[in-house]
Amino acid sequence: MAKKTKDYLAKVRKKTGFSDYRISQEYEINQSNLSKYSSGKATLSEMHAWLFADILNLSPAEVVASTKLEQAKMSGNKSKAKFWQEQLEKLSNTTQPLKISIAQINPVVGDLDGNAQKIIDLSTEVFESGAHLLVFPELALIGYPPEDLLLRKGFLAQVTDKIELIRTQLPEELSVLFGAPTLADGQLYNSAYLIENGEVRIYHKQYLPNYGVFDEKRYFNADNESFVFECQQRRIGVVICEDAWESEPIKMAVNHGAQTLISLNASPFQVGKHQQRVDAIRQRVLENNIDFIYVNAVGGQDELVFDGGSFMMNSIGEVTHQLPFFTALTHDLTRPIVQNEVSIEQTIYDALVLSTKDYVQKNGVFNGAVIGLSGGIDSALTLAIAVDALGSMQVQAVMMPYEYTSNMSLEDARAQASSMNVDYSEVKIHTMVESFNAQLSPLFTGLDLGTTKENLQARIRGTLLMAISNKSGKIVLTTGNKSEMAVGYATLYGDMSGGFAPLKDIAKTLVYRLANYRNSLSHVIPGRVIEREPSAELAPNQVDKDSLPPYDELDSILELFIEKKQSVADIVSQGFNEHTVKRISSMVLNNEYKRRQSAPGPKISKHAFGKERRYPMTSKFKP
Repeated sequence: MAKKTKDYLAKVRKKTGFSDYRISQEYEINQSNLSKYSSGKATLSEMHAWLFADILNLSPAEVVASTKLEQAKMSGNKSKAKFWQEQLEKLSNTTQPLKISIAQINPVVGDLDGNAQKIIDLSTEVFESGAHLLVFPELALIGYPPEDLLLRKGFLAQVTDKIELIRTQLPEELSVLFGAPTLADGQLYNSAYLIENGEVRIYHKQYLPNYGVFDEKRYFNADNESFVFECQQRRIGVVICEDAWESEPIKMAVNHGAQTLISLNASPFQVGKHQQRVDAIRQRVLENNIDFIYVNAVGGQDELVFDGGSFMMNSIGEVTHQLPFFTALTHDLTRPIVQNEVSIEQTIYDALVLSTKDYVQKNGVFNGAVIGLSGGIDSALTLAIAVDALGSMQVQAVMMPYEYTSNMSLEDARAQASSMNVDYSEVKIHTMVESFNAQLSPLFTGLDLGTTKENLQARIRGTLLMAISNKSGKIVLTTGNKSEMAVGYATLYGDMSGGFAPLKDIAKTLVYRLANYRNSLSHVIPGRVIEREPSAELAPNQVDKDSLPPYDELDSILELFIEKKQSVADIVSQGFNEHTVKRISSMVLNNEYKRRQSAPGPKISKHAFGKERRYPMTSKFKP
């Protein structure tokens, strides 16, 4: 707590922005006294100690005691020094209880200006409300994951500049903890920065995840040092994300005196992940008899969506504070906060909405979204997600009927577009299809058109949507689901055309559950869309089960084959038809080339068709 006279003077200069001459004039202090204070040759007079305390909004008793202690040490009076040291310790024992705030923010990857300003603004805001410590997520300054931006020297130089800007702009009496990379002696680290009293201390992450969507070992080096600091007489240990899933980093911090642990995280969402976090942290807490604060990021970033859900757990493993999911906010932990339990359908739907919203808005190049509305369940759910993410004024729906499009599909598409108040139009494609057929007929003489005619319809629709996108600046949201993408039941350069795929990781059976959930909020998807037999309507009287097993059966097989990585024999042993299982598994493996060319979409499962899936496109593997 004890500070020297020159430290107090420096704080007065910074807070007022005055030169020593201006301070002398404004506060009627002899300038020669200021010179002595600045050089350390003299200590504050009692009157000036009270004055500086008032300017800095500090306890006058603390400033006077610190000054008296400094004076006693300068004069060599040990008894007085001991007395004033005891007075400072008594003041410390009556220190205001530690007030910690969590900043569950939604950073934008690479937006150093915006992220830095957010750190500064929120720090100023919580300081004015009386906070002592503000905690941000992992890599909050640059966003997560930054990927190969970390390989650019210019990017890292900008990071250094922004950290210095933050250091100079933060309130000195507030401790701020945030994540950013550190380049030290040619080594790059994933770090936590602690800034307090204008000084910077740094902790480097010890365990680097290198599985699933994570590839931190590509960029970062691991460290092995623990980090503990003191705030309001409380010793706090710091770890970063993966560190908390291992015993050793927590044990080391506790051995160094930590009474509370704080973990900075950028932990992406998948179904069931939050409970896994709680279970892992509870294990660390019970092993070490320590309070724990878990701070997570929120927001969409390409295929990932971060769900927030920051929490605090006491030393007996009880979650005492639970912040909301998929919402950015700052919360003072002296105030209670809990969340009601919600359905898995709501959780997933919220993830899809946030992911779609952030993909469109963070990119900053789209004026909204355009969707091919077919009258089927997938496009209906996609339209609902788009409107909830962007607002009805930013969404355009286009129905492109052909001779196989039913009146029911037309009626239901119009009804949904009307109920959701979106711009809706119809573009008939009959003449376009016939024109293509006329030009291609000499090449196809004597051949059965089969699926070629069906795919042609899809590709014409895709071309129309991309033309509208080019003209309007709206991104095309493709509407395919995970079940279709798994078996290749989609047309490359047709219904797969688009810039983002909200349902890419959503199995067909889950599509129906999400549609029913959305209708429970307000009825926007016509009931017939949910109840009718699914059909691509690319041929007369066509239904999906002509080409695929019923979706209940298909999704069960896909879950075992993709999510659980079971063999054909293992799946058949659970009662499924061997021919069906072999056919479906072959379709999955043979359509890897299609999925590689598909639009990105939000990951909600453990094994999504995204950056983490690294199966070869060319392979003769037989499962």
